[in-house]
Amino acid sequence: MILERIQSPGDVKKLNDAQSRQLCDELRNFLIEEVSHTGGHLASNLGVVELTVAIHRVFDTQKDRLVFDVGHQCYVHKALTGRRELFDTLRQFGGISGFPKPYESEHDAFIAGHASNSVSVALSMARARTLQHQHYQVVALIGDGALGGGLSFEGLNNAGASGEPMIVILNDNGMSINRNVGALSKHLAKLRTRPEYYNFKKWYRDITGTSKVGKTIYRASHTLKETLKKSVVPGSTFFEEMGFTYMGPVDGHDVEKLTEMLRWAKEMKCPVLLHVNTVKGKGYPFAENNPGRFHGVSPFNPLTGKPLQENKATFSSVFGETVADLAAGDDKVCAITAAMADGTGLTSFAKLYPTRFFDVGIAEGHAVSMAAGMAKQGLHPVFAVYSSFLQRGYDMMIHDVALDNLHVVFAVDRAGLVGADGETHHGCFDALYLSQIPHITVLCPSNFSELRYMLRIGVEELTGPVAVRYPRGGEGSYQAVSGRADIVELRSGNDITLFSYGVLINNLLDAAEQLSQLGISASVLKLNCIAPLDSRVIAESVRKTKRLLVLEDCMGVGCVGQRIAAILAQEGIAPDRLILKNLGTTFATQGNVDELEHAFGLDAKSIVESVLEVCHERKDET
Repeated sequence: MILERIQSPGDVKKLNDAQSRQLCDELRNFLIEEVSHTGGHLASNLGVVELTVAIHRVFDTQKDRLVFDVGHQCYVHKALTGRRELFDTLRQFGGISGFPKPYESEHDAFIAGHASNSVSVALSMARARTLQHQHYQVVALIGDGALGGGLSFEGLNNAGASGEPMIVILNDNGMSINRNVGALSKHLAKLRTRPEYYNFKKWYRDITGTSKVGKTIYRASHTLKETLKKSVVPGSTFFEEMGFTYMGPVDGHDVEKLTEMLRWAKEMKCPVLLHVNTVKGKGYPFAENNPGRFHGVSPFNPLTGKPLQENKATFSSVFGETVADLAAGDDKVCAITAAMADGTGLTSFAKLYPTRFFDVGIAEGHAVSMAAGMAKQGLHPVFAVYSSFLQRGYDMMIHDVALDNLHVVFAVDRAGLVGADGETHHGCFDALYLSQIPHITVLCPSNFSELRYMLRIGVEELTGPVAVRYPRGGEGSYQAVSGRADIVELRSGNDITLFSYGVLINNLLDAAEQLSQLGISASVLKLNCIAPLDSRVIAESVRKTKRLLVLEDCMGVGCVGQRIAAILAQEGIAPDRLILKNLGTTFATQGNVDELEHAFGLDAKSIVESVLEVCHERKDET
């Protein structure tokens, strides 16, 4: 086994071509086996095995900077940089992350988790290298899906014009960019990946660049060549007009050719774009045939490709069913997604109402602005988006939606702690930033029935911008539907007031039951709407209990608890003790939700301990 002998990228560089091919086969088997146990991003990693091996044959990632875009395709890189034996901890609490993390390894140049920023980051690193008179290579690895994000074009435009030596590898798996067609274009693609082409190009540039006459000849011939090329290979000139030297397309599963091309790119001393064609899920038939389903997977049987646990209803699937039902009764209802139809539950909607379904690609800001335009013209747009990705549409939410008080419904999926994807994917900011937007209504269902109810009134009855935020996964034991009230009392008590929103209400109810067995009577309040805030029920309860605990799985500064405390202070109500249990100022790492809730003191056990401490303080005082 070659893989077992690879302890660092230095070992990869010692391999010949045949051994490199064998390493790729072993890596593919390794990925399938390991991810079948832990879950994770499988198809994208299977597609970049040869490319990653080639990168490590050519570059030294201890010194050279390899910047991943999105980062979920970094598993092969991690396995080759000393972390192979840690893969049983992949995406687990206390284990290695499923994304590049500089704190984890010096080989991880930059944190990644959201899309389209790699070219901008790589350019900044190239500029830093030049300003500091240092010598290292900078490589950005971006997929064609991430290339659809506007930030990637901003980076490409600036990078090409800069002249900074850097390499952008475009991993094209056919998901977003059309392939060149026609016999002549295929012939030229083959020609442009032959050694003779690049050797001649380098020689010709050298000899024509040594004199004034030579430079004139080079410019004239270069202009003629570019004119001809635009007529037969339009895909390449798109990048060259931005200032890049375009190379490819090249077979992304030919490790020898990739190694060769990367070595040529390294010698170019200018902005280079290497276009690589890959197959998502390569080498594992289940993933090749269904790359969408194997993009992010839970543990599965590698022999059958089937998940180890049956798929159960989730907030995402219930949302998808509900918005489809709403569309059946109202032909103005439209659904928008940013390349996440599967993840947000909109697959069925897309099939049922294809003319009212819009996948804009990885372009959340555009999605928000498009929804605003639809609403302005009388449609009822529903934008389904992960909480952490909606952050990129914040300016558009304020400028395009809220300023004109337009009726756009935001279905904010993955709100709160989401688990194994870690820091970059937790929805721990939306409760803060959504509440700052004027005119917005932010609803927080605690179970599937409430999601159906709140989504329906959000689309059919409310006006202005509306956000319905809900977590990843399934519901808890609380099953009631609390109706239109912004705040409801689920349990009456005299010793302390406990309040929260969303599925965290289950933790409060569990804690209240445990406290009752210890002789402490807790009032439990459920907040259905966190913007605008209605504090009357909370104020009445705090006047009675004198103590308040607020439970939230978001960051601390600007949280609902702080806002409620400020409102109570304005009304002259000061609880003897105020306990705000949230994430504070710490980014939550990866792990399952139960582990993370316990780590941050958000589980029932931790709540009970906090309440007991407060109650003992009062007893000590008396």
